[in-house]
Amino acid sequence: MRLPETAAVLAVRRGVREWVAAHGGRGPVVVGLSGGADSLALVAAAVVEAGAVTAVVVDHRLQEGSAAVADRAVEQAMGLGCVGAMVVPVEVGRAGGVEAAARAARYAALGSVRDGRPVLLGHTLDDQAETVLLGLARGSGGRSIQGMVAWNAPWGRPLLGVRRAHTVRMCTDLGIEPWDDPHNVDLRYTRVRVRNEVLPLLEDVLGGGVAQALVRTAEQLRADGAVLDVYAAELLRNARSHRASARPDGAVARRPDLDDRSGSGGRDDTDRPTLSIEILATAPPALRRRAVRAWLADEGVSGLMNAHLQAIDELVSNWHGQGGVAVAGGSRDHRLVVTREHGTLAVRAQPRI
Repeated sequence: MRLPETAAVLAVRRGVREWVAAHGGRGPVVVGLSGGADSLALVAAAVVEAGAVTAVVVDHRLQEGSAAVADRAVEQAMGLGCVGAMVVPVEVGRAGGVEAAARAARYAALGSVRDGRPVLLGHTLDDQAETVLLGLARGSGGRSIQGMVAWNAPWGRPLLGVRRAHTVRMCTDLGIEPWDDPHNVDLRYTRVRVRNEVLPLLEDVLGGGVAQALVRTAEQLRADGAVLDVYAAELLRNARSHRASARPDGAVARRPDLDDRSGSGGRDDTDRPTLSIEILATAPPALRRRAVRAWLADEGVSGLMNAHLQAIDELVSNWHGQGGVAVAGGSRDHRLVVTREHGTLAVRAQPRI
């Protein structure tokens, strides 16, 4: 399909072309397609700029008529020149709320059919600005306002520099009618209120350019964060230690009171690597917290909030006999707790009461 050379079409194509050039060149890709303007514009541009495109529509089945919406999106994708298009129905749970559960189901479905290909997603500059603003409101530190990255294998986001107005206009220029998701105007969702109320108000009060400024801030923080991650990884290597002592026969000594404890995946509690308090305490606080966050992620800790991290840092920098810090993760029968013991930080699995 030959695309018209309008300003909107050229802007979207440029975004995809630059992403493709920066990430390995042309080749087969999957595009996550909702039927909305952003993903339809991405499909059309990717067919021209990326190569063989397979569109995948994830039907969350949360709204009446979703199957018809998905089928229509498949037809539109094939009309735009995709080599294939399919619908993948999913069951959406309730863990973490409907939005989070739907996102988890969607990513799992896309991952299950990609067959080694990168998956392109239609997030725009406006989505990025909303993400940064929501992260700022949570107050969870610099990482939470770094926004989305253009490439986090296998997920690619070529349109992070493209405005939503361009994707909407591109669909008009192509003569295709995108689907308007009713959830996108449902004010029960915080992101919808940020999109339709908060950002427009900021643009009005501050004289425009707010979305771009938020995105520039995220880019700068990602660049800084990449450097800090290198130093944090070095600190983590230096701080790793092992709490258990080795017996003469080479076996690991075990504490009787921990013998029956196990963390996620049945891992023996005494096998968990620990971190040296002495090494951590002498590091700058920002670097220390970053290293601890990375260590906890390796240990299966999920959903770490800034309050958790601050309390864990107190175990290192302001120790006065306080108890451990409970964190998310573990199993149905055991919770994970970060403790200070024998000069180290340790993650221990404790029975749920």
